[in-house]
Amino acid sequence: MAIESMAYIKDKKERESMAWFRNLSKLTTTIKASQRPKNKDPFLLLPSFTFLSHFSSSNPIEDKKPSTTKPIEHSSGLEPTKPNEKPRVVVLGSGWAGCRLMKGLDPHIYDIVCVSPRNHMVFTPLLASTCVGTLEFRSVAEPIGRIQPAISREPGSYFFLANCTGIDAHKHMVHCETVTDGEQTIDPWRFTISYDKLVIALGSQPSTFGIQGVKEHAIFLREVQHAQEIRRKLLLNLMLSDVPGITEEEKKRLLHCVVVGGGPTGVEFSGELSDFIMKDVRQRYTHVKDYIRVTLIEANEILSSFDDRLRLYATKQLTKSGVRLVRGIVKDVKAHKIILDDGTEVPYGLLVWSTGVGPSPIIHSLDLPKAPGGRIGVDEWLRVPSVQDVFSIGDCSGFVESTGRQTLPALAQVAERQGKYLAGLLNKIGKEGAGHANSEKEIEFGDPFVYKHLGSMATIGRYKALVDLRQSKEAKGLALAGIFSFFIWRSAYITRVISWRNRFYVFINWVTTLVFGRDISRL
Repeated sequence: MAIESMAYIKDKKERESMAWFRNLSKLTTTIKASQRPKNKDPFLLLPSFTFLSHFSSSNPIEDKKPSTTKPIEHSSGLEPTKPNEKPRVVVLGSGWAGCRLMKGLDPHIYDIVCVSPRNHMVFTPLLASTCVGTLEFRSVAEPIGRIQPAISREPGSYFFLANCTGIDAHKHMVHCETVTDGEQTIDPWRFTISYDKLVIALGSQPSTFGIQGVKEHAIFLREVQHAQEIRRKLLLNLMLSDVPGITEEEKKRLLHCVVVGGGPTGVEFSGELSDFIMKDVRQRYTHVKDYIRVTLIEANEILSSFDDRLRLYATKQLTKSGVRLVRGIVKDVKAHKIILDDGTEVPYGLLVWSTGVGPSPIIHSLDLPKAPGGRIGVDEWLRVPSVQDVFSIGDCSGFVESTGRQTLPALAQVAERQGKYLAGLLNKIGKEGAGHANSEKEIEFGDPFVYKHLGSMATIGRYKALVDLRQSKEAKGLALAGIFSFFIWRSAYITRVISWRNRFYVFINWVTTLVFGRDISRL
């Protein structure tokens, strides 16, 4: 009886424990459900964006209801600076001009805010080398935080991965929209930034001259993602052409690389591509080595800004390397062929477009004075006339007609020199106590900006390069070509790479390619 009684008591306690545990589970579930946020906005699930709420005294982010088709509307942003705070310089763009400006700005004088759809600067002179594996992509990309460390560590300085959508010069305000990756991500977020000084360095976009099919079928060569796309497409065509059953005609089309534009970018890419074919493709793709070709199409003369002797030398070297030079104007671009003005059809497997640049749509849309060609008009001190505290540098700017100056070419050295000059000018303005908005009327700006051309360089493959140190096409000066010029070209550009980190990367990549050949992995 005692044993049965003890078993009954034990069983009763176990039932009571299980009942208590079930009740506790229900209670916990109810509490969690009541505490779960009702707002399903995916943007709110990312804590990194909640920092926008403390920039303004307006309603917090949780009160905003997102739209599935349009960017989220709101009023959050960086408010105007107070008199006892550091003035704020807002830089739109992260190209040569914007990054050189940020590097030269004194963070003890200004808070620096950069708005750009990319968080790095691209060292464009070496971009063509990444397409064929001579250099790795990270070797030509310099993070903004390394160029101006204050953006990463100072409490009033920021970098925003966003596009500028508009400028209200009278209110000293910039309207921005965040960058998102594709359609299956969070909705874009709109915000505003108040500025004391605004520098527009939005660069330019490739010129298509209104030719149909260029944007759909051609690849430009201005960003790292363009180089990645070219490399993947090139290696894909090499591997597809080796598949059994591919016809001779299709194999020739797949392995025909066409470059449109005979400027420095188009010539350098053609030279890198011919080197890749001669040294790597012939060893590792022996089945298709006799089919791959490179054609360079130019309406006039290649490298028109260079000395005539250098242009002739480049033409001979490219031809010797297997590059076919065609003089013609592209009339239409189809999925697998381009049509020239004389009716000639040129089939291609890879089409690279490098025919110059022009103002981007955002530049056209801004209600600011314009220079000839549609660029933002500036005076001798790179100020935008008729508006206060707005400057413009780089490819998106040009001198207004009243200055009597010609618009400068869209070159990296022009943009870099403008950025360096404007950084010094803004530092001077800040030191004199005129850094805040509408406070520079009595300041003497000093010497205006003067550009002096330092010369041009281009590599043409096979360890050959051109060095033209004339200040203009009509002027006299040193002009070199050959292997010695190639070492000058490499020495000059490795010293122009911004950080020692990337200089080390570039040097190691060059040595690795020389010893082991190019990397042909399709990642």
